[in-house]
Amino acid sequence: MNSRTHLIRSNRKHARVAWGHLPRRSLDALGELTRKYQLSVVLGDLHYIDQRWYVTHAGLLRLAERTRCSGIRVQQVREFCDPSLGRWVFKATVYKSPRSRGFVGYGDADPSNVSSLVRGAEMRVAETRAVNRALRKAYGIGLCSVEELGSFSAPVDSKCENPFISPTPNEKTSGNGQPRLRDRLCQLIRQHQLNPGLVKRYAAEFCATENLRDATREQVESFITHLAEWAARDRDGLLSHLNQFAPQEVQS
Repeated sequence: MNSRTHLIRSNRKHARVAWGHLPRRSLDALGELTRKYQLSVVLGDLHYIDQRWYVTHAGLLRLAERTRCSGIRVQQVREFCDPSLGRWVFKATVYKSPRSRGFVGYGDADPSNVSSLVRGAEMRVAETRAVNRALRKAYGIGLCSVEELGSFSAPVDSKCENPFISPTPNEKTSGNGQPRLRDRLCQLIRQHQLNPGLVKRYAAEFCATENLRDATREQVESFITHLAEWAARDRDGLLSHLNQFAPQEVQS
């Protein structure tokens, strides 16, 4: 079995673990993305939202590394920035080779088009979006990146992918205006492009329960706080830790 065929099978397996049953067209699209760009589900290169595939910043950077991208230059577009309003605009240029003329992409961010989870970090979001657009142009990727979705990329609703935490009776009737634990966790997963299936396994270990549904509200709340802090501080380290919970491939 060649490496690309192995990756296709692995991606389909981990996609089902993370997002459950996927339509045939989604699996076919995943196979094509794997063949063309060698993107990995378990490494967080792709995310599945509302029956559509989205590439991630991490996936684009890994693609650039695999193809020996010569460099990425990022510049602030000062005339369109207003720090007092939290508005930032960046221009990124990707050089695929030393002789490349460069592929340009722009990214903007302000409080109106970013998730509440990253409010105050608009400058970093704008830079990431610019780099993503430039990389997508350079490598001919028509998929939108998760980071470009804006404020609607992490909605708080009950239709989150892989909703593995059921609301408790108290949460269903709560009138305190606070998001339910399940919604808060779904929001974190979308915002940081985490694999829901791996988060579920990590949560069960963290709460010391065989089944996460048996965990107490306090345990789950503690896990969500822990996950949010780790993701904000060191997302790459968190992804590496989550990968330890991935199902082991059966060697044939």
